[in-house]
Amino acid sequence: MAHPQRTSSPAPLRLVALSIAATAVPLSCRTTPDYTPPPASAVVTDRFVVPAGLEVILWAETPMFVNPTNIDVDIRGRVWVAEAANYRTFKPDHPSRPEGDRIVILEDTNGDGVADSSKTFVQDTALHSPLGLAVIDNKVIVSSSPSVIVYTDEDGDDRPDRREVFLTGFGGFDHDHGLHAFVAGPDGRWYFNTGNAGPHVVTDSAGWTLRSGSVYTGGTPYNTDNTPGRVSDDGRIWTGGLALRIDPDGRGLTVLGHNFRNAYEVTVDSRGDLWQNDNDDEVVATRTAWVMEGGSLGYFSPDGSRTWRADQRPGQDLFTAHWRQEDPGVIPAGDRVGAGAPTGIVVYEGDELGREFRGMLLSADAGRNVVFGYRTMPEGAGYRLERGELISSVAGGTADYVWNEDVGEDQRKWFRPSDVAVGPDGAVYVADWYDPVVGGHAMYDHQQVGRIYRIAPRGHDLPVPEIDLTTTKGQIQALLSPAINVRASGFVRLRAQGEKVLGEVRALLRRDNPYHRARAIWLLAQLGPRGVREVERLLEDRDPETRLVAYRALRATGRNMLPYAAMMAKDPSPAVRREVAISLRDVPLSESQDIILELARGFDGQDRWYLEALGMAADGKEEELYPFLREQLGASDPVDWDARFAGIAWRLHPAVALEDLRQRASSPQVPESERNRALVAIGFIPTREAAQTMADLTHSELDDVARQAAWWLEHGLATRWNGFAVTGAVMPESIAAPTNAAELMRLRSVVLDSTRSVEERVDAVAALGADSLGGALLIGVLAEGELPSLVTDMARRTIGDHLDRQVRVLTEAFFPRRGGPTADEVAALEGDAERGRTVFYGNCAVCHTVDGVGADVGPDLSHAASKFDRATLLEAIVHPSTDISHGYETHVLTGRDGRVLFGFLLSDGATVVIKDANGQRHTVARSDIESLQTLPVSMMPRPPELELEAQQIADVAAFLLNPR
Repeated sequence: MAHPQRTSSPAPLRLVALSIAATAVPLSCRTTPDYTPPPASAVVTDRFVVPAGLEVILWAETPMFVNPTNIDVDIRGRVWVAEAANYRTFKPDHPSRPEGDRIVILEDTNGDGVADSSKTFVQDTALHSPLGLAVIDNKVIVSSSPSVIVYTDEDGDDRPDRREVFLTGFGGFDHDHGLHAFVAGPDGRWYFNTGNAGPHVVTDSAGWTLRSGSVYTGGTPYNTDNTPGRVSDDGRIWTGGLALRIDPDGRGLTVLGHNFRNAYEVTVDSRGDLWQNDNDDEVVATRTAWVMEGGSLGYFSPDGSRTWRADQRPGQDLFTAHWRQEDPGVIPAGDRVGAGAPTGIVVYEGDELGREFRGMLLSADAGRNVVFGYRTMPEGAGYRLERGELISSVAGGTADYVWNEDVGEDQRKWFRPSDVAVGPDGAVYVADWYDPVVGGHAMYDHQQVGRIYRIAPRGHDLPVPEIDLTTTKGQIQALLSPAINVRASGFVRLRAQGEKVLGEVRALLRRDNPYHRARAIWLLAQLGPRGVREVERLLEDRDPETRLVAYRALRATGRNMLPYAAMMAKDPSPAVRREVAISLRDVPLSESQDIILELARGFDGQDRWYLEALGMAADGKEEELYPFLREQLGASDPVDWDARFAGIAWRLHPAVALEDLRQRASSPQVPESERNRALVAIGFIPTREAAQTMADLTHSELDDVARQAAWWLEHGLATRWNGFAVTGAVMPESIAAPTNAAELMRLRSVVLDSTRSVEERVDAVAALGADSLGGALLIGVLAEGELPSLVTDMARRTIGDHLDRQVRVLTEAFFPRRGGPTADEVAALEGDAERGRTVFYGNCAVCHTVDGVGADVGPDLSHAASKFDRATLLEAIVHPSTDISHGYETHVLTGRDGRVLFGFLLSDGATVVIKDANGQRHTVARSDIESLQTLPVSMMPRPPELELEAQQIADVAAFLLNPR
């Protein structure tokens, strides 16, 4: 399909791990085909909404490059592009590039404001949909799961002279939940992240091994062997997506944050703060967040064995449950963006766009067709994010729709920003990769297109500065660059000069731009003893931000921080005290106890960031620390605890606090919200005594306590209390096995017994199919393996028209049916949203929700319009099994007692939790399961099963695309 009237182009990704032998991979360097540059009318500001005074230029587009997943801008102002021509190559009829993906260099050689040169830096068969690219000095760092490959251009001819596999072992081959981009930090180290498509088993050059996993599988045919509970060489369990740091020599691999889903990119500002966004598996839960060092971002259970759905508590809204915002040990979620697909991210630290943009966090969101601009406002020990927009094609959703009559879609949504970067000229560059659908591991862009837009002040040239890195002046100029990776070129050269440049670097502390001052502090700490003394003096500066950066800079040098920590534990800034707490995480209690007490005294009882930092300081020391803090803070009576100690007890929840928490949970003098908080704390104590305490609380005369305790006990016995025996609990009734279970299981064994005659097996199938529960059992039998054709034919006849609709729906996995309208037939009809509303709430709302109305079984469809265009939405309705959203894969569980459960897998371990089509959860011990299989079919019925005709489908689609 041609796009002659396109107003924009490309979108984000979705990528998991094959072991690629990277040592024998051929490299090639070749130029793209002849390219005709865009006309002088490359200014396209009128097609976008941008702040007053800025203009948008179409700087480059296909065929100069294709499918831009990630970009970086080098010291010469050239834009480097990571291409993903090989994205989702397992999809039918998808184009591929057997010689591997490329890294392309784009340049404006004649200074007319648009790129006119495109050349290939490298093409490598090991590059399969690379998601990350960083140009740091003469090294080009490419992230392409399972490996990070570093290409070094020794002689500056734009061809790699050396190639090394820097790190390998990441999950995420051909999957967007894999390895993402590197970025240079203000401390001289490299920062990067990876999504949750593990397992990630990665060893740095010093021999330290990261082992991270979770229950997340799927998205590609390759992501099949992920497992939770893996322990890294530091003795900790890091789970899900990870934010990481490493030294440029490959040593010092460190986890800075974990347990997110898929943050497309992480960025670090000159203060040392980490920022990222996180894609979601529900359309209302996407977020942008500050990542506090060491924090869990709350996507999985602590060991990665359970999804948030498995742990969602009664009464919790989706966003709170999704990111576990009421669980101890989880940092605040950040800004709730809603329905979207966030991608690249960077902090704008320059002044070239205007002072009002200094410090703005730029976050691209392909699903929302926008690059957001955030103001990051210090708030307590954390940050508050105030969201605005830098560039958007949809004007916040208020602009009139522009329809292309040929394709019937909203052209505004063709702007799919996959990355955002800042050049050394101070301009902002946005990569755009068009795809009509965002998310769900789909791939509909077979044209392989892309664009780069440049945002700059209207009428201003913003030339690329000429920087001579052989001089101190040029190195200082590079250090002050608005381009994040250009700054590293200045940093490493200035550091190599040592105390000789102390005066020039110290002079930067007088600059107006606080980011420039922060860079100087980091560098001073690495310029020898005199530089360290300068930074030590800054610990007493009047500016809290200066004190914070100084503390971080000293810590980055590997110094003993205890003297500094004791000094700063009473600092008036909660952010500085937060840094002190984080730095104590691995310090023995004998050396840190008094400092932690001072930090605890500084807790205001409300600041969640601060409380989580205190929890990190106490990590592994909770049992000994709790009685000490209880005594020193005067918290002898649990019923009378103030907010400060109640929060500390909830966060630490050691076993020694169990009796205190029981008293607090059962007291009518304690407010209900605080009783519930005490119950949560008990629910997180992994001991038999905690389980029995919760069982006792099910008898409470306080209805809220008894009700919540029953839920916690049932949940706990399936998770952290599995295997513990409790007595006297009031528990909900469990679903009983069928009365004829023994006979049904006997028939099942006959069907599966290859030593039996075909006739016997056929008869057994017929008997199962004739039973109302036996039909469900047959689905599990069919999922377990190959059966003789006569046996399969009998199964087709007996369950193809089974009385149970769920059985009929799931037979599609084995016996695909025809019939019903096609997507093309429906697309030819005009839909009516009001009629569609009636059809939706009469049929679809038994599983789906729109604007809070409906059942919480399948995905919330309130914001379907932001994920789908009309054509792909119709395809999803007509053929629901084509692309099944993560977390909604159908599983069939057969119990040893004859029970059969169909549903979504919420937890898989010693116990298995299944959520059925009615939204009910079922917890089954692994030892009680005969079989657990995944079906390649959605539980959502096809339209004929619901007796929906083509016009009704068109009406439902119209409603979902415009529900209000």
